[in-house]
Amino acid sequence: MKIGIDWGGTKIEAIAIDPINGEELKRIRIDAPKNNYDEIISEVVRLINEISGSETNFTVGIGMPGSINPQTNLVQVSNTQALENKSVKADLETQLGYEIKIANDADCLALSEAIDGAGEKYRSVFAVILGTGVGAGFSLNKKIVIGPNRLTGEWGQNPIPGPMDDYEKSVKRHCGRVGAIEVFISGPGLENHYHFVTNLKKSSREIVSLFKEEDSNAEKVMDTYFERIARSFSTFVNILDPDVIVCGGGMSEVDDIYEEIPKRIIPYIASNYFLTPIVKAKHGSSSGVRGAAHLWN
Repeated sequence: MKIGIDWGGTKIEAIAIDPINGEELKRIRIDAPKNNYDEIISEVVRLINEISGSETNFTVGIGMPGSINPQTNLVQVSNTQALENKSVKADLETQLGYEIKIANDADCLALSEAIDGAGEKYRSVFAVILGTGVGAGFSLNKKIVIGPNRLTGEWGQNPIPGPMDDYEKSVKRHCGRVGAIEVFISGPGLENHYHFVTNLKKSSREIVSLFKEEDSNAEKVMDTYFERIARSFSTFVNILDPDVIVCGGGMSEVDDIYEEIPKRIIPYIASNYFLTPIVKAKHGSSSGVRGAAHLWN
């Protein structure tokens, strides 16, 4: 049995799948504890023990925000601040008593969609998470590409391609990095820009709904949002030129993204045409947890 854990800022989900046919056997989802590292670790261990039950022959893969620093073995570049600089893998293995595999949550999305998802028919898959945070994973021949710094796909930490406007120059990521892509095209990034423009607080879901109703403020904010996604996507298109771009995360449910970005990206790439399909993740919110289970492939 393959067990996968999708470890997010608001929820932690576990899935057990059949190793032969990928069929889902069991699924459990809990709310993620906030800000207390020891409590978070305890809940993940409890979740793994619960879903494994009486089984003795199983593997555990975990997808989480951030990555493991190859020198210190501590978590780096995580938007779940309670995990930053923590020995997550060692602490979990100490409590569980066996080896686990951990990868960035976006790597798990890429692996899942490359193996049996929207990228199944493609050689290279760049899988983007547009959610509470922004990140990506890159799969080549159904294998995750992992570089020496464990940073493959962390394009959300890069500055948004310029020229940046005054607003973009003023916004910092929690680590202090100015103008990072993540703070503009994440769900909270959309909400913050809407508040900047209107002085009103709305959820990303409400903003998208207002946009559909042709509210002028929402249309203005969403127009900028689509343009920022196109600018952001151009950075990895110009470098990797993937066969397909697969989008997951809450903001990937905005259908207009798949119409607007192919039209808007051309001025920012080194070509006068753009042929790369941009598609939704086939497995939706289940992609990350399925990819985590497949880490033992």
